[in-house]
Amino acid sequence: MSLVNLTTAKVSIIIPTLNEAGNIKGAIASTQSSANIEVIVVDGGSSDDTVNIAQSLGAKVIFSSPGRALQMNAGATVASGDVLLFLHADTRLPVGFDAMIRTALQQPKTVAGAFNLQIDHPGLGLKLVELGVKWRSHLMQMPYGDQAIFLTQQVFQEIGGFPELPIMEDFELIRRLKSMGNIVIINTPVITSARRWLQKGVIQTTLLNQIIIIAYLFGVSPAPIRSWYRRERFRKN
Repeated sequence: MSLVNLTTAKVSIIIPTLNEAGNIKGAIASTQSSANIEVIVVDGGSSDDTVNIAQSLGAKVIFSSPGRALQMNAGATVASGDVLLFLHADTRLPVGFDAMIRTALQQPKTVAGAFNLQIDHPGLGLKLVELGVKWRSHLMQMPYGDQAIFLTQQVFQEIGGFPELPIMEDFELIRRLKSMGNIVIINTPVITSARRWLQKGVIQTTLLNQIIIIAYLFGVSPAPIRSWYRRERFRKN
């Protein structure tokens, strides 16, 4: 799909943030054992120390209107790498991720990829969530954003970047990419925070996520889905 030499390609890691002072250090630290990379933090207006922490760790920080799709597209615009990796601020990459990505993107007909998911909590319910994510990703080629989606800059531009939706931007991007080629899933996992499952409950969060996907597939506009999701996510049980 590309004339880029992926064996030596530079990887631009784009991290959208909004008040992630408690997580951003771990995310950036997980990138620092790798070679030929850059880290771009795209802040959506944090009122905590997110920006100061990111700058102190050597990341390039730019600013954007809030919204994950807007922020990730802004990061891609200033990225100098031939490969883009979109990393959530509460997620940590495995050692050697850069070599894994370069190898994965050289597979025939591959246009993008992501990692398996490990949740940073020992609970049985979350282990079942991990299994569900693994099944969905490998059999359906449908990774989500918390699995650190990666692709070449060329393919990202061809696909038009992330659709600037208030929610489901990762889901829609992967749907579009699947029409272009294969989505590879690296068996080594990224490690993500359990906070969103623990906040509402594993069963409730899983059901909420599935209802949102069904609503989106049935044509419900992303704006009311986003509003409902936020209300349900933070509602007290």
